Amino acid sequence: MGMFRAFLNSPIGPKTTHFWGPVFNWSIPIAALLDTKKPPEMISGNMTAVMCGYSALFMRFAWMVQPRNLHLLVCHASNETVQLYQLSRWIKAQQNSQKKEETETQNNND
Repeated sequence: MGMFRAFLNSPIGPKTTHFWGPVFNWSIPIAALLDTKKPPEMISGNMTAVMCGYSALFMRFAWMVQPRNLHLLVCHASNETVQLYQLSRWIKAQQNSQKKEETETQNNND
């Protein structure tokens, strides 16, 4: 009971935004992870790049804020990983569609 009370009243406990912010923020990497099953043509390259920048900035924030918020840091590191994977899928899809268009153009010219 003493450990629970210490957690409850700690600077990063459930009575603070240092706890609830990361809890609700986990919806972003979870949604991105679920989106990995969707076709890469549905990915917005601009939004994914923005999410990469957002997570990178907030990883630093989570490390620098006092008290240090490791829960938020892990959340943004997870999001950064998934968003970079999504961005790589989008880039590969763009390259493949560009190659396909070039091939079709060459076939039509022949």
